Amino acid sequence: MNFDFSDEQKQMRDEARKFLSEQCPPKAVRAVLDGKAAYDKSLWKGLAEMGFLGVAIPEKFGGAGAGHLELCVIAEEMGRALAPVPFSSTVYLAAEAILIAGSDAQKQKWLPKIASGEAIGTLALFEGKGNPSPKAIKLTANGGALNGVKKPVPDGAIADFAVVAARTGSGSRESDISLFIVDLKAEGVEVKELTNIDPTRGQAEITFKDAKAEPLGAAGEGWGVITQVLDRAAVLMAFEQVGGADRALEMGRDYALDRIAFGRPIGSFQAVKHMLADMYVSATLARSNSYYGAWALSTNAGELPEAAAAARISATQAFQHCAKNNIQVHGGMGFTWEFDCHMYYRRANAVAVGLGSLSYWEDALIDRMRKKNAA
Repeated sequence: MNFDFSDEQKQMRDEARKFLSEQCPPKAVRAVLDGKAAYDKSLWKGLAEMGFLGVAIPEKFGGAGAGHLELCVIAEEMGRALAPVPFSSTVYLAAEAILIAGSDAQKQKWLPKIASGEAIGTLALFEGKGNPSPKAIKLTANGGALNGVKKPVPDGAIADFAVVAARTGSGSRESDISLFIVDLKAEGVEVKELTNIDPTRGQAEITFKDAKAEPLGAAGEGWGVITQVLDRAAVLMAFEQVGGADRALEMGRDYALDRIAFGRPIGSFQAVKHMLADMYVSATLARSNSYYGAWALSTNAGELPEAAAAARISATQAFQHCAKNNIQVHGGMGFTWEFDCHMYYRRANAVAVGLGSLSYWEDALIDRMRKKNAA
């Protein structure tokens, strides 16, 4: 397969980079990191005005109707800038779930609000430690009311609504799981903010006590939708991770060229050159796998499950590797609060587990490849 983005899509990437460099400098990220705000509301409004929030939402539902390839290039720049907004939870998770399983009425209600920045959404899937699994879901839905606890919920403390995975059957099968849309500002919903390694990507514990819920999709088909959402989000998040990895590599390279030791730039030392070369190889491999995932996502190819897992694995490894070694290249200064290295390290580790652990996706890739070969 020979794939690349079109000139128009690359131009959109350039526009997104220019916009984010102006509207999301490191000091804006630090403001959220320091707790001065839950997220950058000004940036969120600007993203909506630029049409970035609704780039993959059809025009009839208030979006730009461009597609997932355009969303991929925007996601890369969001990761590069460490944008402190609920972009992934709203756009990759909530919006995709509604696009896949929502009725026309639900799409008409929520998607225009997402595209305009009026509504922040999230996916309430996890219930403590562990990876995504039908067996791990204990929260129940009976008579249109939810009871149970979800944590961690990405951006749950600032979200207006959540797509919630709940148990509607008595067993632990995939067919016992259904999805619901819940207004997080309504009665019966209690939200508690959780501490997180990266405060710019908030997490929350949400308790549901007879909370009213609206079914999303057919009963018993929730896990199938969750699987599709996670695969799509894995590709989109991989582009965020690639953007972060590239920026961490650039930071390390620039510092190695500027920092003088023993009369010459530290970038001329073999140990530093090898470290930067390893970072480059890791980031390039992740980009290659992410491009494969983008192709599969945009064409709805049968290879999407394997491509999504491969992109998720390589991008997670690359971002963590580049963020960690960027600190090493900077030496002692890399560990200080004043340098930006720790912000990329925080984000790399935070997003590494947001869709399930690295081992979860490694097992998923192996399982999917075995099934494909056996077919």
